[in-house]
Amino acid sequence: MDYVLTPSEPLFPVVLNTDDSIGTLDNEQRITLSYDWREAVRFGCRRSVWTKRIAEMEALMPAFNEHGTVFMGSGDFHHLSFSLIQRCIAAGGYDMLRPLQVVILDNHPDNMRFPWGIHCGSWVQRVALLPAVAKVHVVGITSSDLGAAHAWEHRLAALCAGKLTYWSTKVDTGWAKLLGLGSFFRSFDTEDAMVQALCDTLAEGDTDTYLSVDKDAFSPEVVRTNWDQGELRTRHMQEIVHALRGRIAGSDVTGEVSVWNYTTPWKRWLSAADGQDTTQEDAELPQWQAHQTRFNQQLLQMLQAARS
Repeated sequence: MDYVLTPSEPLFPVVLNTDDSIGTLDNEQRITLSYDWREAVRFGCRRSVWTKRIAEMEALMPAFNEHGTVFMGSGDFHHLSFSLIQRCIAAGGYDMLRPLQVVILDNHPDNMRFPWGIHCGSWVQRVALLPAVAKVHVVGITSSDLGAAHAWEHRLAALCAGKLTYWSTKVDTGWAKLLGLGSFFRSFDTEDAMVQALCDTLAEGDTDTYLSVDKDAFSPEVVRTNWDQGELRTRHMQEIVHALRGRIAGSDVTGEVSVWNYTTPWKRWLSAADGQDTTQEDAELPQWQAHQTRFNQQLLQMLQAARS
């Protein structure tokens, strides 16, 4: 039987404990992954490793229609959203005639080339090209990943198919016009203008939506993450969730602050090349994580209200 969105009591959140960074949430179900699983999947992995490890994770999870938002730890695990969206599609019976829309809050496009498999910055095109996905919006990008210097790194199939749109501020995306993709690069001077335009776009339809939140889209004044951050404020999240009220079929949250020392040299090299440092434990880490927990509770309340 297909899962149909109906008003109900708040569904319990799932905490995928990938890095011991997520504080306790109200009414949570916590699933702790092994050290080997974490090391294999974090940041990126080969396709064969992905298939094996995702099967292990899914065997531990409750049925999709029994739980609410999934919290996944560091943004290094954002590619887990690909699996969760596939679960949402299967549980909801979405297809080309009744498709799903995906909205991702992220400071990065997460649509870059990664020829060795899948990683936290390469997964978006996989989602966009699923037949049951009508459209993917990546919202809140301020990263230079969207600039001309990184144009060659972008995977273009989903953009060329019109199934992916970037929403950004303060990034020069003029290069996209040269490729005829300018309409899929929505650039704005302010976050307020960007979010208003997005909400207007979302209001034009009634498509069920999967919402994925990487907290690096928010200003460091709102919450601290391991990655370079955007400039969204809490009110922007509230506006987007309000625009999707009654239409959120599933959701997840990443962007916790965590420490990890990779055992594999190529992951150490790639992580450093991306400007990330997860190897040094700062004395302020407990305070950052406590603030993250409070912010997670805010996000959870917003998402539960939007689904009820």
